Amino acid sequence: MNALDSAGVRTGQAIMALKDLGLPAAQQNERTALALLALLGMTPETPWADAATPMLGITQMMAVFRDHWGKDYAPNTRETVRRQSVHQLIAAGVLVQNPDDPTRPVNSGKNVYQVTPEAFSVLTAFGTDAWAALAKGYREEVGSLVERWAMERYLQRIAVTLPNGEAITLSPGGQNPVIVAVIQEFCSRYTPGGHVLYIGDADDKWVVREDEALRALAIDVDEHGKMPDVVIHDVSRGWLILVEAVTSHGPMDAKRVDELNRLFASSTAGLVFVTAFPDRATFKRWAGDLSWETEVWLVAEPSHMIHFNGDRYLGPHERTVSDFMWNE
Repeated sequence: MNALDSAGVRTGQAIMALKDLGLPAAQQNERTALALLALLGMTPETPWADAATPMLGITQMMAVFRDHWGKDYAPNTRETVRRQSVHQLIAAGVLVQNPDDPTRPVNSGKNVYQVTPEAFSVLTAFGTDAWAALAKGYREEVGSLVERWAMERYLQRIAVTLPNGEAITLSPGGQNPVIVAVIQEFCSRYTPGGHVLYIGDADDKWVVREDEALRALAIDVDEHGKMPDVVIHDVSRGWLILVEAVTSHGPMDAKRVDELNRLFASSTAGLVFVTAFPDRATFKRWAGDLSWETEVWLVAEPSHMIHFNGDRYLGPHERTVSDFMWNE
């Protein structure tokens, strides 16, 4: 049997395995089969019993598709592999995300995936007399497995209490520790009595979203607009504090300020733009990009702020037509 035939046979077997493990019909396809085979460290000649459990990212998987299976997926299909194959394998308990670092944010470019020990012990029996019984047992157990893994990830989340006393959790890693500090330290110092109207999270875009309070300020949130990480209404002063928490990208540069001016153009509260950095070292990396008339706050030095010029300290500025001319 030539290499092409071997690849076709093994891919077909992987599709059968996915079906037997209970994957939906939409995932019983070549793309998902190749993702599974790549994460089992298999080539067309590898017996199922000799599979392994490498940790691979999406780009690495696609390189395996090309180099070992003769399937050269275009780079722009990376999200398709992730969203329509890998996500479903995770949901079915076949894969786990970031077993090496559960605190890694879900939108990190360093995300990796690995076949779970439970699924691996079943998959290595494919083609044997034990397969049918093992696959059936896996299907019966997978609900409890997925629930257990979800609980383990939940326990990794960061707990934070909003100024109004409401308790929420954020996914670990990324900019979220900075967001926690904004809620716990910045708000108490600079917006006492403020109302947190919005908090974004990589796991849940709308972890806090106070639509009624936003509408009271004449703000209708655009589902497709790129919201800041935190929105705080300073009720006593009539300000709307827009905060970007920055660890690796996204400070209040001129373009971002313009985007937010557009997004909150109808606001009856004056807009204040704040970039929150974890420390001076991170701030220094972005200092040259920051827009005038914005504020900087450092988690490591919470009692001080850095003011980028303007005619007042920590306050809104008049918005004119020129504020909305970026790239027009």
